[in-house]
Parts: sequence; structure tokens; C-alpha cells
Amino acid sequence: MKVLVTGATGLIGRRVVSRLREAGFDIRIASRLPQRLAGADDAVALPGADAPQEAFLALMRDVTHVVHCAALNNDRSAGAADFRTVNAMLTGRLAQAAATRTDGRFIYLSSIRAVTGAGFSGTIDEATLPAPQCAYGHSKREGEIKMLEAFATAGRDGATALRLPPVYGEGMKGNLRWLMRLAVIGLPLPTAALTAVRSLVSHDAVAGAVTHLLTSPVPPRPTYVLGDVSPVGMSEIVTAFRRGYGRPARLLPVSGWPFRMLAALTGRQAAWQALVATQICDSSLLASEGWERENDTLGRLEELARQGGRSPVP
Repeated sequence: MKVLVTGATGLIGRRVVSRLREAGFDIRIASRLPQRLAGADDAVALPGADAPQEAFLALMRDVTHVVHCAALNNDRSAGAADFRTVNAMLTGRLAQAAATRTDGRFIYLSSIRAVTGAGFSGTIDEATLPAPQCAYGHSKREGEIKMLEAFATAGRDGATALRLPPVYGEGMKGNLRWLMRLAVIGLPLPTAALTAVRSLVSHDAVAGAVTHLLTSPVPPRPTYVLGDVSPVGMSEIVTAFRRGYGRPARLLPVSGWPFRMLAALTGRQAAWQALVATQICDSSLLASEGWERENDTLGRLEELARQGGRSPVP
């Protein structure tokens, strides 16, 4: 069986390709950045959202399953139209082609931002009603809808969206990369700004979920929420990174009220709420179906920093 993996040169895509090859799948890789595909076997450029339908159908030649990792991520400064073009329209075009030309499964890597904003505090699971709060979140939710509509129109099941919290692994970006830089600097940090508890997921666990869903005899559900076994505190994340770098934690027991006051005075209450929000992903549904979750998040983060200590974070 052959699997088309889009975004195969990214953080998650690379790990997905590796795991699927280990599982015995043939792979066709596609990227929006074809210069990264030089020398790769069965590698193609991913058409743009406005490409002719024939271009998408050609991608599906001899393909059984599709894993759609390509995306415009939330850590990039893009406009709403850019997010929608890549994350929604392109997903819909791919799903339409897959629904008509393949007989396997379509796995779309979505985000918890498709259902809630950065300032939400609470537990997120498959029953959480979608209420995206940003352009990125709206685009990922629209991508989910277009994927499911394409398969429903073709009278098929087998399409699923994996809603991911922040993903860590070698080459990670976003807030985790920022926290890693803070750990490198080694300056004392106030615990009041690090009270949040968050679910994370390793890129290995995401790749494992994809492999599990492609090999399971049971058709996937429309959505799954992923996350490591236990959420972790922001202060624990920084401490783990600093352990990996061989540095002391250097966290100061400072009250949070001066920071809240400053946020109110400067009109940045939303940014403060996003910083201290606790978001826990309940990933028990997919785990109950046989997916193996990461159970040592802090140990993995420490090891990432230890490896990064050989080549400091830029």
C-alpha cells in the first residue's frame, strides 16, 4: 500500500514518513517547498489550492491512503486569507481527489485551535463544541469541515482530523521554541508568569497515531484529540529544559498581581489570559482504541535540550 504524505519535510511530516516506512508502507511525499525534495524517491510538488483538479487527481495515482500534514502554522505572521487558502481550501481539494481516487483513509493534522482559543481554560475532548477564536483556528476548522464533506459527498467514511496541542520534537517552533530560548538564557523567571498547565504531544506520538489509524481494522472516527498522558506546568517545562542544558531552574516565587495589573493598564488582558490559561487535552478516546501515548513528557523535553546543548538554539 502507498501513502501520500503532504508536508513531508516538516517537523511532524518527517517523523510520519519514517514511522510509515518502518511499518512497511510505500511512500509518496509532497511538499509546498519542492526545493526540499531534491534526491527523494517518489517526491512531487504539492499543487496550490487554485491548481486544476487534474493536478490533485494525479497525486492519487496508485495511492491507498493520504496523510495531510502540510499547513500554514500559527507561529507565522500570515493573514486570514493566507491561512484559509492553505489550511482550508487546499485541504478540501486534496480530500475531494482522495475521496474519488483512493479507497483508504484520509488523516488531516488539525489543531485544538479549531475548537478553542488560546485564552480558554479547561479540558478539550472530542465533544468540545468548536469555537475557534483566531484566523488560524478558523482555517483549521474549515479544513476539517471540507474534508468530511468531501468524503460524505462520495458516500465514504475513513476521513479523520487529529486535533493537536503544541507539538514538541527536534526542530519545533512556536511557544515551546520560545521557552527553550528562555532556558538557554538562564535569567531568573517569575513563577507568576508560569502558572499554566498545558497538554503537549510529541511528534513521535503523532506519527504513532497516524500509523495506528492506517493499520487499524476499525474505521476512524471523524475527530480525535491527541495529547501525552499527563499535562505539564509551564514552570516544569522551563525546569526540564534547564536541566537538559545543565542549568539551575532559577524560578522566583513572585505574586501574579503586578503582572495582571500591568496587563490591564496596557490593554493586554487577552495576552495575559493566554499566558496563564490551563488547557488539558483528554486523549483517552484514541488511547482506548490502542494508540500508545507518551508518558514521560518532561524527560523528553529535557533530552531535547540536552541534544540542543550541542548546537544552541538560534
